[in-house]
Amino acid sequence: MRVCAAPPFAVDAPRVDDARWRAHDLLRVAPLALSLAPSGDEPDWVRDALARAPWVVVRRTCAAAGFVAVGVRGSVRSERFGTWLNTEDIESSTSPEDLPGVDPLPARRALPAFIALAALRTSASPLGDYVWGPTGSAGFELAAGVPTLTASSDLDILIRVPRRISRAAIDSLAQSLAQAASRAGTRIDAQLETPAGGVALAELAAHKPRVMARAFSGAQLVADPWRTP
Repeated sequence: MRVCAAPPFAVDAPRVDDARWRAHDLLRVAPLALSLAPSGDEPDWVRDALARAPWVVVRRTCAAAGFVAVGVRGSVRSERFGTWLNTEDIESSTSPEDLPGVDPLPARRALPAFIALAALRTSASPLGDYVWGPTGSAGFELAAGVPTLTASSDLDILIRVPRRISRAAIDSLAQSLAQAASRAGTRIDAQLETPAGGVALAELAAHKPRVMARAFSGAQLVADPWRTP
């Protein structure tokens, strides 16, 4: 996040990990909650962005009971604002895995990231055995119905991998996704959701001794993202 609002709760308030909201989930915001920073410290573009598309994305940060940490997307890449949403102001939620079956608008289907996404939805997809879905600009556009992708946008995807997979499976998945991206003329940035948190597929495929796992409690280097803490 480029900027982050001060929390609307005490700094020492107990933080909770609310299982209803997971990182990358998209939340539709109630119309009366267009200002998400009670202290008024949000950038000028935030209100316009929410009026255009009243959706926010769940961040990997624990909040006090009754709140969820979210991010607001602006019209350009530099416009990102981290803030806090009262859970009473959530109208609906959409997870990445809810989105592969959603078609982009006909005029948008030729964008490279959507071409790559269409390839991953086929019966020959390397993701056939996984629970997965688009995140980032592609996921936001499909959920909100508002043009967000550009011709140069990567396709970001989240793959839920609660149980250990072999090195061979990791290598095969990375290679297959790279080939699909190359055919579509884009890049696929895949993140595996593991018990330790979100881990970049590219890091696992590089067989590093430790990889960065991003969880609600923070980011840390781990040797085995599937090892029970």
